[in-house]
Amino acid sequence: MTAFLYALGVVIFLIAIFVSIALHELGHLHYAKKFGCRVSEYMVGFGPTVWSRKLGETEYGIKLVPLGGYVKIIGMFPPEKGETIEQAVERSKELKRQREAAAEKPGGGADAAPSPEREPEVVLRKSNTGLFAQMVSRSRSAEFELVEPGDEDRLFYKLPWHRKMLVMLAGPGVNICIAFVCFLGVYGIHGVHTVEPTGEPVVATVADCLIDESEGRTTCAADDPYSPARMAGLEVGDEIVAFNGEPVETWDEVSALVHANQDGPLQLDVVRDGEQVSLSQTSTVTMARDLDGTGETTTVGYLGVSPVSEEVVTRHGPIYTMIQMGETTAHAVTSIAQLPVKVWNVAQAVVGVDERDQDGPMSIVGGSRLAGEVTSSDAEGLDIGGKTALLVMFIGSFNLFIGVFNLVPLLPLDGGHILGAAWEGLRKGIAKVRRKADPGYVNVAAQLPLAYCIGLALVSMGLVLMIGDLVVPLRTGL
Repeated sequence: MTAFLYALGVVIFLIAIFVSIALHELGHLHYAKKFGCRVSEYMVGFGPTVWSRKLGETEYGIKLVPLGGYVKIIGMFPPEKGETIEQAVERSKELKRQREAAAEKPGGGADAAPSPEREPEVVLRKSNTGLFAQMVSRSRSAEFELVEPGDEDRLFYKLPWHRKMLVMLAGPGVNICIAFVCFLGVYGIHGVHTVEPTGEPVVATVADCLIDESEGRTTCAADDPYSPARMAGLEVGDEIVAFNGEPVETWDEVSALVHANQDGPLQLDVVRDGEQVSLSQTSTVTMARDLDGTGETTTVGYLGVSPVSEEVVTRHGPIYTMIQMGETTAHAVTSIAQLPVKVWNVAQAVVGVDERDQDGPMSIVGGSRLAGEVTSSDAEGLDIGGKTALLVMFIGSFNLFIGVFNLVPLLPLDGGHILGAAWEGLRKGIAKVRRKADPGYVNVAAQLPLAYCIGLALVSMGLVLMIGDLVVPLRTGL
């Protein structure tokens, strides 16, 4: 049964991530089509195509590796400076013909360089010899290979800057909306479960010994002194009715008297099994305690007991959800900024140099493991509702991270195109105010050399995290 529940959690998580990716790309697709762009492909996953079907002008499909997806919008990059769309299309098609011809020759291949003698005049004028310049040129050529007659006014780069931003924001926006729905569902339906004192002066636990909070342990050592509560003979279930002769009715009154008593003499009157018992064999002691959870300690009297508590369920609405998402987003931004360092920590943990940071990132492999551990856990108090809430929160957190991560203003992430559109809008706005000529479209393709480096780094970090999640997985404590 445990194996079945574990597998169920893994499957639920993977399906949720697959659906999230599909909806992310659907956000791009919807607005691209809404604004008149031609979209040739909508694919969920990478690698070989498992299934596809063409509806209208768009091919919809699923690929083998469900680690992402893409929407192919025609004309993401503008032509080179001084070049018309028609010239860019002709140059791209000529380069494609030369690559195909070179691949058919002995020693040729898909990456064989085109022969300048065969290129039309426009190719000779735009010939690039630098490595990065060639990379940009090839990517731009690949874009214009797909341009067909009638596409001239449907190219993405021709959209107004604010529409470009909306197309690219739609993907991460979908992930953030999914996260909001997940969090709101948990906070509004399952609620926030906390354990809070009932306020009654009834003893729930009795400490066996005195342990300073700074030591960070809960187990008594052989040389630890007994707590005042144990020395006095207090037992679980005792109801304190008087402290040093002063009647008490709430736990707050007991706490206030204990703290003020410092290391003074102690006399307790308790009700045990229906009978009143007097205890006066010891005194309280002074200890430095963090009373308000701020990290600052105060020297007060200490007894060594805790009150009876009960589980309190508080349900919240959209405002509370947005506040919590804001805090989670801030944590996600910090994590993204520290991602290379944290991945390096995982790499060191894999080879046994260091321990893995339990607050570090994980891959989809680690997410699957965590989901399986949640659904198969037999931890005390974790019922079906609790497991469902944890799983939904985890899926929501994954979506929030994906959404925020995609807003990083660098290609190949959506944020790279968003930055280009924002810069274009700013330039046009400044030119309009200054009554200058329209500066034209921003050449987002200039980011491509950096985009290739970032893409390689992301793939490398993803592989390290996957290996880490298999070799030194994060501990959930479930």
